[in-house]
Amino acid sequence: MTAHATEAPAASPSAATQNTAPTLRDAFRQPTSVWAIAFAATVSFMGIGLVDPILPAISSQLDASPSQAMLLFTSYLFVTAIAMFFTSWFASKVGGKRTLLVGLVLVVVFAALAASAGGVWEIIGLRAGWGLGNALFISTALAAIVGATAGPSGGAIILYETALGIGMALGPLLGGLLGTVSWRAPFAGTAVLMAVGFLAIVVLLKKEERPPRVSPMAAIRALSNPALRTLALTAIFYNFAFFTLLAYSPFPLEAAAAAHGMEFGALGIGGVFFGWGLALAITSVFVAPPLTRKLGLVPTLLTVLGLLAVLMIGMSLAQASMTGLIVLIVIGGLLLGVMNTALTETVMEATGLPRGVASSAYSGVRFLGGAVAPAVAGPLAAATASGAPYLLAAGTLLVALLMLVIGRRHLAAVGQHHQLSEVEEAEAITAGDEA
Repeated sequence: MTAHATEAPAASPSAATQNTAPTLRDAFRQPTSVWAIAFAATVSFMGIGLVDPILPAISSQLDASPSQAMLLFTSYLFVTAIAMFFTSWFASKVGGKRTLLVGLVLVVVFAALAASAGGVWEIIGLRAGWGLGNALFISTALAAIVGATAGPSGGAIILYETALGIGMALGPLLGGLLGTVSWRAPFAGTAVLMAVGFLAIVVLLKKEERPPRVSPMAAIRALSNPALRTLALTAIFYNFAFFTLLAYSPFPLEAAAAAHGMEFGALGIGGVFFGWGLALAITSVFVAPPLTRKLGLVPTLLTVLGLLAVLMIGMSLAQASMTGLIVLIVIGGLLLGVMNTALTETVMEATGLPRGVASSAYSGVRFLGGAVAPAVAGPLAAATASGAPYLLAAGTLLVALLMLVIGRRHLAAVGQHHQLSEVEEAEAITAGDEA
């Protein structure tokens, strides 16, 4: 995921064992430059779910269909996916700090323009530019935060993972709170916060050594590896279901509330997805690692994919129940957190490729699945029934499970004792949670 890791060989066990176990004291005793990047990272991750609570408001106030409103996710994720293949190459040419700053500038500009947009199609286009900026920032932030720490890198990584979890959880909540003022307010708020992050990094982050040069085609060529290709195919179908839940669910939630004579609104949707994001962050960091050690990575993936398919079927049947949908969405966050981390850790173990290359290729492919889901869910619901997108998501999860079973022979390296360095382990968790 990061420029520093892209061309570096996998860390040897001897190197990994030299790292001391990080503590909470390590995490919070960091130079101000680390805190500056952590703040910007938190806001960046918030941007992923920020628009979720305001999708119904955008749909109604801009005279747009739900299908059109959900394209805010599609344009954002499609550009993010394509950019992920090339961000490490870009960072190797201009340097990590400049890549961070370029990414932040793009987010500030396009978020601010989105706040003043006059139509849904204009916002869809602006979200594409936002996705490019976010890809540049996220893909470089981990290397920058580790490089800026003065002490053990493990403490900085804990801080980074904390920023990731807080951002994923607070994004929908902030979107809901600001959405009660106007659908424009979340975009403007993000632009202001990212501008503060930009200034903090300009002032506090020292100029770093330029990372080794990376081939612009390295991530694309990596997909010729059969193990990585198997996992990428699994991820693209899985991510379709992930973003069906995230991007489509505000609309049935709103409809279920209206059927009971209630107005759910942006704040209610934001609260639900705050619970979803918090559940995802907790299981990705604290539950997935011990669970995969106990069951094994591939058995964990197969089990969670099956459980997610059952969950999606349950959501298709719970369209009339606001309480049922809320409970299932939060349970979905618990399962998705385990799945994200386990799948990305499997990518880290399955090939002999440099971890940064494997992670970039895998992330780029799976974000494409996320980009397709919102574009399909809205028209499908309009043409059939409100539960149909969840049934389709259940089907794609079963396809993902089938891809994993068929390609399992290529995953012989998975499950062998494989000791990761702190940076590599954090990359696995981060790439999993960046969905």
